[in-house]
Amino acid sequence: MTRKPEPLGRSAFLALIRGRVQGIGFRYEARSFAKSLGLTGWIMNLDDGGVETWAEGPSAAVERYKAWLRVGPPGARVETIEFSDRPPKNAYAAFTVEY
Repeated sequence: MTRKPEPLGRSAFLALIRGRVQGIGFRYEARSFAKSLGLTGWIMNLDDGGVETWAEGPSAAVERYKAWLRVGPPGARVETIEFSDRPPKNAYAAFTVEY
């Protein structure tokens, strides 16, 4: 089976963020920034204190979101972040906070 080519200039990634990233509004600030960039996907807290996010959209916007995640909102202290680039799923209509 041949994969359908992705629309030109779209990319996606999964990221795992660790540090002081829970209890400070990280998910809501991330959602707001991602939406302002026109991205779709989700962000959620993990039981181990980290945050995980999936984002997809125009490649330039995806790179801006990655840069924002490296710093986070005021009060955050991002200690480590792991990015895993993936093909876009084109399955999300919005950017949401998951629980």
